[in-house]
Amino acid sequence: MVEPRPDTALERLTVWYDGGCPLCVREIAVMRRLDRGRRIDFVDVGTPEAACPIDRRLLLDRFHAREDGRMLSGAAAFAAMWRAIPLLRPFGLAARNPIILRGLEALYLRFLHVRPALQRWVR
Repeated sequence: MVEPRPDTALERLTVWYDGGCPLCVREIAVMRRLDRGRRIDFVDVGTPEAACPIDRRLLLDRFHAREDGRMLSGAAAFAAMWRAIPLLRPFGLAARNPIILRGLEALYLRFLHVRPALQRWVR
């Protein structure tokens, strides 16, 4: 008998975030509220007990997620998080289009450039 293939949309997603970043903390708080199905494991990279699958510095420099066993970063990681949240799922599915994902990654890179100034402003 063939085992039924699990619905990948229902698998858990792991998201690593910078708990020392006020912008990140606010955004993750919103994502936690939207994640009513509790399908996302949020890991604060800044805590000593955080399990880090790659170098901690890399996890702090860019947003990372693990979806279906694959490590994703930047816009691809955000898109994976969106796919796990029903309200945002259409945006995450749209980001599977390579052209859309490239555009989102370009925006993410611009955000990374201004992130330090935004962090100072939010504090």
